[in-house]
Amino acid sequence: MTLVLQILLSFSILSLVAVGGANAVLPEMHRQLVELRGWMDDATFSQLYALAQAAPGPNILVASVMGWHVAGVPGMAAATLGMLVPAAVLAWGMAGLMHRLRGAAWLKPAQGGLVPVAIGLILAAGLTMAQASYSHGVWPLLVVVAVSTVFVWRTDYNPLWVLAGGGVLGAVLLG
Repeated sequence: MTLVLQILLSFSILSLVAVGGANAVLPEMHRQLVELRGWMDDATFSQLYALAQAAPGPNILVASVMGWHVAGVPGMAAATLGMLVPAAVLAWGMAGLMHRLRGAAWLKPAQGGLVPVAIGLILAAGLTMAQASYSHGVWPLLVVVAVSTVFVWRTDYNPLWVLAGGGVLGAVLLG
């Protein structure tokens, strides 16, 4: 199987479980690209993720950037199509099904059950990125996240202060 086809297949499978968006599947994307296939190392994965997040546009750019790194423009196209097409077809099919089942009593609780799934996937993505980018363990980063969360939640200060503090802390810890 060619490299581009492997990329297309890998990202197509990821797209079908991306409840919560592309960031929700970052742990599995990391496992596929770094651990199983060895297409990049932890540092490269973290850097490409940061590049994708810094660029304006949707979070799906992370897949495009990863595919580009692995196989150039054809890899970028394969990763992007893999993340978009299967999910779009599934969403289109589910929209029709939900329209037909709109009065079913079990539909609303089933939709509500997806919320904790999405939250869990996004939290797992954050932990994976923290482990990939910070070699001193994940606990110091969890403390920073907890303090930042409480700060934003319980004070009237602008959340940009948290970003500024995180930048300074990152420069001190990683610099």
